[in-house]
Formats: sequence, structure tokens, C-alpha cells
Amino acid sequence: MNASWSLDDVDLVELDRLAQRLALVLKPGDLIALAGPLGAGKTTFARLLLARLGVADEVPSPTFALVQAYASPRSTVHHCDFYRLEPRELAELGLDDLLASSVTIVEWPERVGEWLPADRLDIAMDETAEPNRRRVVLTGRGSWGPRLEHLQALSRFIASTPYADAAAEYLQGDASTRSYARLALPDRSAILMNAPRQPDGPPIRDGKPYSALVHLAEDVTPFVAVGHELRRRGLAAPAIYAFDLDQGFLLIEDLGDKVFGAEIARGTPMAELCAPAVDVLLAIAGEPTPPLLEIAGHAPYQLPAYDADALLTEALLLTDWFWPALHGRPTPEEVRKAYVALWRPLLEQAAETDNTLTLRDYHSPNLMWLPERQGLQRVGILDFQDALLGPAAYDLVSLLQDARLDVPEALEARLLARYCAARSASDPHFSSDQFSVLYATLGAQRNSKILGIFARLAKRDGKRGYLAHIPRVARYLERNLVHPALEGLRVWYARELPPLDKLLQLSL
Repeated sequence: MNASWSLDDVDLVELDRLAQRLALVLKPGDLIALAGPLGAGKTTFARLLLARLGVADEVPSPTFALVQAYASPRSTVHHCDFYRLEPRELAELGLDDLLASSVTIVEWPERVGEWLPADRLDIAMDETAEPNRRRVVLTGRGSWGPRLEHLQALSRFIASTPYADAAAEYLQGDASTRSYARLALPDRSAILMNAPRQPDGPPIRDGKPYSALVHLAEDVTPFVAVGHELRRRGLAAPAIYAFDLDQGFLLIEDLGDKVFGAEIARGTPMAELCAPAVDVLLAIAGEPTPPLLEIAGHAPYQLPAYDADALLTEALLLTDWFWPALHGRPTPEEVRKAYVALWRPLLEQAAETDNTLTLRDYHSPNLMWLPERQGLQRVGILDFQDALLGPAAYDLVSLLQDARLDVPEALEARLLARYCAARSASDPHFSSDQFSVLYATLGAQRNSKILGIFARLAKRDGKRGYLAHIPRVARYLERNLVHPALEGLRVWYARELPPLDKLLQLSL
């Protein structure tokens, strides 16, 4: 499906704004075809777009070299000018091998019309009667049709906020499909979240995709609802300035760049950050969670339950992805059945015990250090759209067995004891012994899930960088399996997975 977007009387400022918006959504494999007569501004727009993609080098005209390659923080970018291209030269350029791994900007695309991919963004430019103003027509072809419509909606959304004239800077995101940008004005800034509804994946169990089985957020509605609930409790979730639930756009408070992991790398003691983060979890556990969460101007949101089926589906990522990656073959059915039989009773008990608002990704990449604030407000909370009503121990495990940080075992034990002491003092029904079983169970479940996710990211998505965290996650898993309540699981893992010292030598 093709789509078009026309802009009239575009001056240089507006042209740069278009380049900024377009740069937010580009990814490797995209081709931008710039058409128009001499003097229409094609090279000007190409230079603006290259700058907004983070290319710091000077950008000369590629007319004589035909192709210039640039490195940006996000991908390689190729800038092509085919004005002087001879037909026989196209094959010699080797561009077919470059398209899939780079962003490609082509001037004079009509010189290579049949070579252009069917999925592309055409931008036609022409001068107008007004000096230094242009008419720009964007046409999304193939898969770029809906993407162009989304880009146009994104531009309208930004224009409707007080940040309409802000400069947009792309921010590196996580393993999810969400993207982020910082919108900066001279005196303030905000974060733009672009999280369009994602199509469900293939069914994997009971006719449902993985996202439905484990209750992952399908749109930004949970983020708005849970964020409101956290702020109502006096916690430092970012304020939401504007949102569009249908398109998946949010404009939220900019909490800065002091992410826990970066702060620890700069020398801030881990305990200095983790102790206040534990206090936030104590505050969450100390207040009942309402069944319905309010959203201004919309129907309330019902928080799903972190039920045993969801917990088990996550744990099965280990047998679905990690076991096959280690052994080079699918997991035998009898091995999988034994795994399920051991996990199910433990997870059924965990799902029904000590339920509270569970944020689910409460760890260093999603926590901000805000030392200028007081009390619980010193811990900024970024990622909570997948929150559920579940066991309180889950978020504590996420924090104290951080997949991206080496949390010393002594610090983990000290903060776990601090948490249990505080819960015991405030709740006569709280049992530290029972909580230790939950903590070990959910620690083993979460780390098994993460091993599966990292193997899946490497094998299915080609994102091998996450494999560097596997030794750490395996050590956490080993800590949890020591608990007497998990003896049966410990035997299964010892039989089906190599010892830790050998696991560290494996290359998935």
C-alpha cells in the first residue's frame, strides 16, 4: 500500500525539522530516493538528514565519486548521487550487497529506476515562486506506506505539544520495538516515546502468541495507567505531558541520563543506589493495588495477573531456546515434560502468594538516580508498561540479581535481609522463611527466562551482544538453585545443562 504526504512552502528550518522526524524512524535496509530538478534542494536535504543521523563528517557532494559511505552511531549510511552515472557503472558499485545493512540516500533515482527496491520512501522536491522555499512530496511505497502514515501522525503529535519547535535527538533504546528521542528547547526538554501497537507473533501454545501468554503490553495504555498509579503513590515515574493511545505516542518527563548502570560505572557505590531502590519496592508492597487503574479521559485499565501459566511460559524459554542452542537439537519431549512437572507446582504457589504491583523489569537499565530529590523520589522508574499483579519477590530479584550488573552475593544477602526485616516490622503476616522460598523460586524462574531470551535474541534476531551477560545470569541461577525448596530443579539443571565452569566456555 502506497501513501503520500505533501508539504508546501517548506523553508530551510522546516526542511531540517522534516529531516529530524525522518531520522527518528530510519533503520538499516531503508532507502530514501530524492528526486527533483537541479537546485531543488536534494543535496541540502541529504546533508541535513545525514547530520540528524549522527554523521559528524563534512558531507561533500558525491557527484563525482557517485557513492560516499558514512558511519553513524546507528548504522552505516550511503549517500549516492547518480546524476553522472553511466548504466554500466551501476553493477560495479556493488550497492546490492550494501542495501540490507545500511541506510541509503539516493539522489537522481530516475537514473536507476528499475534497480530501486519496491519498498522505499520517495521524496520529490521542487522550487516554488517564493525564494528559498520548496514543495516536498513524500511517497511511501510498499512497506513504507504505513510507515509514512505513522511518521506523518508522529509529526502531527509533536506539533500539537509545547515541543513543536524542539530539536529531536534519537536515543538508543533497548531490545524492544519502542524508540525514544529527546526533544530539546533552550530551557527544557522532554522524552518522546514511539511505541506503535505491534502485530502478534505466531501462536506457540494454546493458539496464543508468546506476548499474550505472558501478558506483555500491546500498546501504551498500560504505561499511562501504571505511571499514573506510581505517581499517585509519590514515586518518581516520569510525568506524562501528552499521549495518543491509538498511535502509541507519549511525551514524558525527561529524568536525565543518570541510569543506574552508568552511575555505577562512574564510581557511585552500588549499595548507595540499590538500597533506595529496595525502599521503593517496600513502599509498593506496603500499599494495596487497586484492580482498576485510572487513565484521564479514557476507560480504566485492569492490571493482569502474573499467573502460573505466564510464569511457566517464561520459564519454558530455557527449553525452547537455550537448551537447543547448547545441544544443537530440539529439546526432547521427555526432557521438557520433566521440566514442566518440576516448575508447575512451584509457580502455582508463587503466583498466589504476596501479590502486589509488580513492575517486572525493575533493574539497572530502567532505574534513574535523581540525587537532587528527596526520599523515594531519588529513584526514577522508566519501564513499567508490562506491569502485572504478581508476587512481590519478583521485582526484588530483578534488582538484586541484575542481568547486566555483577551484584556481589554479600550485598544481595544484606539488602534481602533489610527488605525482609522491614516487611516483618510492618506486616505481622509476613514470613521471611516463606519469602526466601519465593525469592529463590522467582530468581530461578527469571534467570531461566533471561537465558532463553538471550539465546533467542542471538539465534533468531542476530543480536549476539546479549550473550556476554550469560555467565552472570548463570551464576545467579546457580545461587537460587541452592535453596532446599528447589532440590528437584537443581537435579534437572545439573543433568541437562553443563556445569557453570563449562557453560562459560560455550559459544552459542
